[in-house]
Amino acid sequence: MDMIANWLGNTPDFAVPFALAALGLILTERAGVLALGAEGLMLVGALAAIGAQLAYGSHGVSLLLAMGAAAVVSLLFALMGLVLRINQVIAGLALVFFCQGLTGLLGTLLDWTNKPVKGLAAVELWPLSELPLLGKLFVQNPLVFMTPLIVLAVVWFLTRTTTGLRLRAVGENPQAADAAGISVLGYRLVAILAGAALIGLAGGYISLLSTKLWIADMTGGRGWIAVALVIFARWSPWKALAGALLFGCIEALIPQLAAAGVRLPQYFVLMTPYAVTLAVMIWVASGKYATGNQPGALGIPFIREERR
Repeated sequence: MDMIANWLGNTPDFAVPFALAALGLILTERAGVLALGAEGLMLVGALAAIGAQLAYGSHGVSLLLAMGAAAVVSLLFALMGLVLRINQVIAGLALVFFCQGLTGLLGTLLDWTNKPVKGLAAVELWPLSELPLLGKLFVQNPLVFMTPLIVLAVVWFLTRTTTGLRLRAVGENPQAADAAGISVLGYRLVAILAGAALIGLAGGYISLLSTKLWIADMTGGRGWIAVALVIFARWSPWKALAGALLFGCIEALIPQLAAAGVRLPQYFVLMTPYAVTLAVMIWVASGKYATGNQPGALGIPFIREERR
């Protein structure tokens, strides 16, 4: 029972980075921009958060700087995808490789590697924290409790505001949106920046609140899992949150099995999250609604003079 309680209690900590990264991707892709650079932007956010924490010692400032750093780096992707109209798949992959090299280099040059920082104290939601078996679910750092509120805010923005509806229109039919006087490139740029900020927050969470130090390539493929999670959720923020909890459960189970003395091959353990990702992708692709709810102009560059 203790193992189950610890497993459930640790699940949100593993799930939050997936949820925030997937939410950032959904926000960007709802505007019609295919975003594959989550892995690189998470690394930028992770490095910036650790650097800011070592310099200023404030978790709030560090997380904000993580968001800002990822947003600034995403301007490179915006330049490639929106201005130069480079294929967005290639632009996204190039961004990942660039960020991997940049963060590895800066982390070494600035001597931020393997320097531990202090995490945030857990917040206890009493009396829910006293529940048997489930109590540890309600003893988490503040960002865990804020994540559902962030999801709610994004859902409200996309479905209940004029700006959000215009952003979705840009992703569905940019030519019609342009004819209605909506700045397609402007909305797409804002979506890229806002999505990158959330992805950077996910990276900052990993380094600052989860592992509490910086290691090169420390995101370990979580950005790619977030890309798959968006497809699994069919671009729905609430489904993405549920999928993040699923992947969080899987990642949280691995150390609990090791602590319980269950002996598993090392490489089998390492491949488990990605094997589950492949299984989910195959299941979605084979389903009746494999492309349901996908933005109509996703990945298609906008040329104002062109009418489709």
